[in-house]
Order: sequence, then structure tokens, then C-alpha cells
Amino acid sequence: MIDIQLLHTPLQTESCIAHVEDAEAGGIAVFIGTVRRKTQQKTVVRLEFEGYEPMAIAEMRKIAAKTVEKYGVIRFSMHHRVGILYPSEVAVVIAVSTAHRAASFEACRYAIDTLKETVPIWKKEVFEDGSVWVAAHP
Repeated sequence: MIDIQLLHTPLQTESCIAHVEDAEAGGIAVFIGTVRRKTQQKTVVRLEFEGYEPMAIAEMRKIAAKTVEKYGVIRFSMHHRVGILYPSEVAVVIAVSTAHRAASFEACRYAIDTLKETVPIWKKEVFEDGSVWVAAHP
């Protein structure tokens, strides 16, 4: 029912969606986070994601469990990429299925917002003129 992965390879959006398909589900929502070309008027060359894998996986599992409980999620998938990513590459995929569409949307939003607040994955933004580490928990 729950699929959590922290990967060094490109994320497969289709596999996340396939994981959450279920005959009991009336709604599937998917959030796909990609690397954008500009941040605060600066051109992004690449992002570098680092994570403390055992703790990141544990925190992602907590998010999944809470999301299932809070929103009646039938199936849940969360994949996050680590390593070097370039503009337009996929950094995170969250897919959920629920009995009704509203719960799917809310569950997806809750999962990504909580991931950004609690999971120990750090992001370095590399620009044409320098770089900056972005707070793991803004």
C-alpha cells in the first residue's frame, strides 16, 4: 500500500501512478516537483540534493502513515531524487489514491508540504554566479 523511495536515478512518474491504481479509488492525485530554470530572478544551472537516507526514509514513512490516516488514502507513493538535477528534471513525485477526489488533492498537498518541513533532504541551488544552500525546513 505504501511505496517510499529515495533514488539517485531519474524518477519514474508512471511507476508511482501505477502503484496507486486501485479499483476502490475514485480519485488519484499526483504532485510532480521539477527543477525550475529561475529562482528569484537568477538562472539555475543545477540543483544538488543531499539527504541522510535512513532518517529521510523514516520521515517519509511517517508522512505516508499520517496521510493514510488523515485522508483515507488507499495507496500512497512518494519518491524523491538525490544527486545533481538540471532544469526540468523531476525531483519529487507523490501519488495518492482515495475514494473521492477532494481527499486525493488534500492528501497530496499535505504530503509535499510536510516533506519540505520535516524530511532531512538538503538542496544546493547552483546559479551562473555562485551557489546557496536552501534551508531544509523553511
